[in-house]
Amino acid sequence: MARAADVVVESLLAHGTDRIFCVPGESYLALLDALSGRPEIDVVACRHEGGAGFMALADAKMTGRPGVVAVSRGPGATNVSIAIHSAEQDAVPLIVLIGQVARQERGRGAFQEVDYVKTFSDMAKAVWEVHDAARLSETVARAYHVAQQGTPGAVVIALPEDMLSDDCADASAPVLPVAGSAPGEADLDQAMDLLARAQSPVLIAGGALSDGAGRMALARAAEAHHLPIALAFKHQEIFDNASPLFAGYLGFKIPKPQVEAMAGADLVIAVGTRLGDVPTQGYTFPRAPQPDQPLIHVYPDPAKVGGVYRTDLGLACDPTAFLNALAARNAEVSGARRAWAARLNRSAVAMADYTPEERPDGVDFGAVVAPLARQAPRESILVLDAGNFSSWVHRIWPWDGSQLSIGAVGGAMGLGVPGAVAACLRHPGRPVLCFVGDGGVLMTGNELATGMARGAAPKIFVSNNGSYGTIRLHQERDYPHRSVATNLTNPDFAAWGRAFGAEGLTISRAEDAEDVVAQALACERAVVVDVRSSLEAISAYTTVTELRRGR
Repeated sequence: MARAADVVVESLLAHGTDRIFCVPGESYLALLDALSGRPEIDVVACRHEGGAGFMALADAKMTGRPGVVAVSRGPGATNVSIAIHSAEQDAVPLIVLIGQVARQERGRGAFQEVDYVKTFSDMAKAVWEVHDAARLSETVARAYHVAQQGTPGAVVIALPEDMLSDDCADASAPVLPVAGSAPGEADLDQAMDLLARAQSPVLIAGGALSDGAGRMALARAAEAHHLPIALAFKHQEIFDNASPLFAGYLGFKIPKPQVEAMAGADLVIAVGTRLGDVPTQGYTFPRAPQPDQPLIHVYPDPAKVGGVYRTDLGLACDPTAFLNALAARNAEVSGARRAWAARLNRSAVAMADYTPEERPDGVDFGAVVAPLARQAPRESILVLDAGNFSSWVHRIWPWDGSQLSIGAVGGAMGLGVPGAVAACLRHPGRPVLCFVGDGGVLMTGNELATGMARGAAPKIFVSNNGSYGTIRLHQERDYPHRSVATNLTNPDFAAWGRAFGAEGLTISRAEDAEDVVAQALACERAVVVDVRSSLEAISAYTTVTELRRGR
């Protein structure tokens, strides 16, 4: 007979899990004990459940497999909820294991008792509490299947602490394959017919194409049909931005001209994206519920196709398979389409042009991103926390379609440092660059301690402008001169980094950026760079003064 906790470990191994992020708790001691004798699974002890969840989320983004996080009941579970919500927003597979109170205590208001089905039903794809150890391996198998099928997301498994010590006769660990689908010939005929009639099409590419096969299929389809490619929020890295077919980036708060340049499209092909509010710029491109132009929408989840927009062709199939099939079809490319693609590309190239300016209140953050873009090795992994500072990275970085970038599509602050630590653990031989604001870094920056304990060496660049910048931008736009609750009093982040054992550097003048960047990249251990950045230069696209003028 096997102990139930050991069955959980066998099931995790059967599904290819090699790393678990956790904050230990007494409610799942048996599972921790079962992991102690299994070196095949690396157990990463974190400093906060939110950080552990973000690490698991980032790990899933890198591997394409479900990330796994284990937390204790009550406070631990509610702390990890930010990762559950982010998994739903970002369409990332995540397995959340929660220690639960003992079965005989359920329903009595026991210490730290929570009904997780009620708590997480709106964020997780499924929530199960296992009372019968005989159902454990089946439940774990279902969790991995559900987390990856259709739109990926989080699955929560609550494990009563006494159940984990039960004997379990069946220690088998089934694996349920994820179902796939490809477009039919009639579907491709219809897609080709719509494409043949279009002189000015645009293909919006999303996160379901972020793996290597998806990127190759996207490039092939673009070349075969001379399709301008617009990239969805936080997925700018999946297509070569230097390609003449690059049409721009549909990110958060980008300038209107970027979208207006695409407004003349006579066909929108959305592939691998749910077409949420950010890439569609508030459901205006394409317009919901009735687009201004024909719409082809390809996404693996039938619930996401045709639910918000009227589609002329909606395909619930593998986006990569669709693009490969489309690329295999021969087609004539008109001169009008070539001219349209060139016009969009000129607009995108013009938008990417950026020259940092001298600012009286600090460093234009672009003056730091630009030398990093020149000096950092091509194989560097970029981890972006949520905030306006990331606009410089999106605008300036030479994305060539090969890089790995990790960001929070759902806009959750705090992914930066935990994500960078996870990237160092997953790819120990590659440079990891973290961009984070002074708000986000003090939410989860304590996970630098986790990184230092494991020998991780991320290079963390903190945009320190003394403000919750994104909210301040909205305040200045809607309520000029009336900012409330967005000013921050910060520590010396270089000294803060040194307190963890990292190298601490400071950039307070733009002319120092080149040398400090070189010093940070050359350092063999973790580095925290305190960039005393300008609040006036609140994003790569606008300033506080311009916002107050209504521009």
